[in-house]
Amino acid sequence: MTRTSRQIKNSKALMPWRRLSVLLAFVCLVAVLAGRALDMQVLHSAFFERQGDARQLRNVTIPANRGDIVDRNGEPLAISTPVNSIWLNPQAFAAEEKSLKQLGRLLSIDPARLKKKIHSYQDREFMYLKRHVSPEVASKVLALNIKGIALQDEYRRYYPAGEVAAHVIGFADIDDNGQEGLELAFDDWLKGEPGRKQVIRDRFGRAVDDVKRISSSEPGKPIRLSVDKRLQYLTYRTLKAAVLKHNAVAGSAVVLDVSSGEVLAIANQPSFNVNDRSQLRPGSTRNRAVTDVFEPGSTMKPLTVAAALESGVWRDYYKVETGPGYMQVMGNTIRDTHNYGDLDVAGVIKKSSNVGISKIALALDAEQQWDMYQKLGLGTDTGSGFPGEAMGRLSVDALNNDFERATLAFGYGVSVTSLQLARAYAAIAADGYLKPVSFLNQDKPPKGEPIMAPETAAAVRKMMQQVVSEDGTGSAAQVANYSVAGKTGTVHKFTAGGYAENRYLSIFTGMVPANDPKLVMVVMIDEPRNGEHFGGKVAAPVFSKVMAGAMRLLDVPPDRVEPGRLVLETPESGHKSRDSAASQQATQASKGESV
Repeated sequence: MTRTSRQIKNSKALMPWRRLSVLLAFVCLVAVLAGRALDMQVLHSAFFERQGDARQLRNVTIPANRGDIVDRNGEPLAISTPVNSIWLNPQAFAAEEKSLKQLGRLLSIDPARLKKKIHSYQDREFMYLKRHVSPEVASKVLALNIKGIALQDEYRRYYPAGEVAAHVIGFADIDDNGQEGLELAFDDWLKGEPGRKQVIRDRFGRAVDDVKRISSSEPGKPIRLSVDKRLQYLTYRTLKAAVLKHNAVAGSAVVLDVSSGEVLAIANQPSFNVNDRSQLRPGSTRNRAVTDVFEPGSTMKPLTVAAALESGVWRDYYKVETGPGYMQVMGNTIRDTHNYGDLDVAGVIKKSSNVGISKIALALDAEQQWDMYQKLGLGTDTGSGFPGEAMGRLSVDALNNDFERATLAFGYGVSVTSLQLARAYAAIAADGYLKPVSFLNQDKPPKGEPIMAPETAAAVRKMMQQVVSEDGTGSAAQVANYSVAGKTGTVHKFTAGGYAENRYLSIFTGMVPANDPKLVMVVMIDEPRNGEHFGGKVAAPVFSKVMAGAMRLLDVPPDRVEPGRLVLETPESGHKSRDSAASQQATQASKGESV
């Protein structure tokens, strides 16, 4: 059917109106769009900018590097290394089953457990998948292209000395906060100040561009310790060998620099690998040499003799009647292992006579005895600032009880830490000057506080040399080519039911060279269980081995070399002697030089 001329004429008449309608529609659309653009870009631009920024811009933390901890020679003991932590936005997370399994395998996380954890965080926009992963693992995770996963830059604390220095250095947690040891003590100094920056994130949540730096990060300040890493290793290794040899419960050892009061080494057993947090057990992180107290036993006798000589009541050549080997004090019996008969004051120290030292103490005014103990730092902290340091116990009640005064004289009824005992002996080694203990390297050694006459300190040192003679109780503490002054101690261990009959603490405290002391060392072995338990047999050999190595490491010249002969001693090789023709080679070897 063909259209009529009228229909054609009407159609032609409508065409301009149709065009006009379409044109008007386009004009209206353009007007709406222009109005919308004006609204978004001019009238409400700030609002939409904020909305856009909220979806793309993020303020993120710039991590701050924690300060390094180094030993006195600059050797690293704690450092921070850059690492990545992997996080995700649970609301944006999307992964196929295959990718989820690959992710779990890379991060050592069970995929089902991972899926359940992500689901539990659905109402949040952030959760960590794994902290402190290696760059290799981080790059493999990103290569999976899983939506919602991103990286965060962080630092991980690493301890090069591992378990050797674990108790003294301590550790920081995963957020770089000090938790134990010197990491905790100097946390404010070591911790840096994080910065802030603004970044643009893509749809996967990854930072694709830095917009601006809001504030710069400030790295933490480094610390140089007094500890000598070489001596620390030697002390730790020797102590560990002794604890294992004697099947002991525990042990501690402290080495102090006499001139400065600096801690050169401090070791404990058992220890832990500070780089593997899975090994951490309750109680394993405490520094026993600083936090655990014990009765010092016969190592207290030289301190009692110092009080006696300082009082003027006694001289080193005065005689003490110790026969028949026991005495009664306030209805209690004090015994020696033998009847030593008449002993001079030096002989009381050499034979470690409980009867002799009790008579010496009881001849003093109670205040004179107690005052010397207090001046030597017993019952107070050492000033080291180490977290959790124990003060020990020195009871003033003993002033009114002769039996307690007598037992104090040979180390019962008083408690000390290994560090306290080392400090007290360091005062005798330093001609009567008591110095504060420091874990930090000292530019200028402190003079200290005079607590006894230099002549008194020298006399006590001379007496203690007899302890380390061939017929003394501490002969195993001898160090080839060096004079040694020291004192053994063997203490019945105090338990909940009183003093245990067959459980002991084995102690040795000494200084070397005795004629001009450079180092003081305390060794305490807790409950040796392989037969031997005397301090002269268990603890003294540890002192000998460590001090023999320390003298070489610190280049301390020998003070007891026979003309034409020099004895070399190492923990591994024992004794070797050379005649004068080989003395030059021996001297080089003793310093670690090649021959």
